[in-house]
Amino acid sequence: MSELSHVGEGGDVRMVDVGGKPLSRRRAVARGRVRMAAATALRLRELPKGDALATAQLAGIMAAKRTSELIPLCHPLPLSHVEVELSVGEEAVEIVAAAETTAQTGVEMEALTAVSVAALTVYDMAKAIDRQMTIEGVTLVEKSKEPA
Repeated sequence: MSELSHVGEGGDVRMVDVGGKPLSRRRAVARGRVRMAAATALRLRELPKGDALATAQLAGIMAAKRTSELIPLCHPLPLSHVEVELSVGEEAVEIVAAAETTAQTGVEMEALTAVSVAALTVYDMAKAIDRQMTIEGVTLVEKSKEPA
């Protein structure tokens, strides 16, 4: 069990101690998609600015900022930048989120949380017209660490 960072030798759950680690500039990028009917994607593309996608973008940014409140053992981080981009394709909304900080631990969970909540928001806003939507492919695609 010791291979899991949040599980101690005796199987107890714990927050990882990062106190001895130096500050580093960290960045993580995640992506995911909401698959939907072509007609649903068309409706989303036709909406004016300030629409469902803008709402999902804002929801993703807000979620990244609150990741430590949602994921019990995540450290609260001083995020220096969060970016969430949504694009509507033929049968899906593609979501990419990037999170950055200068801290003692990474921002993977913040990027993944941003994508997940943005996807859930798209789903919520379009579920009245498409009950067959699926959220898929939420994954970390990049992470980096540089000296502060």
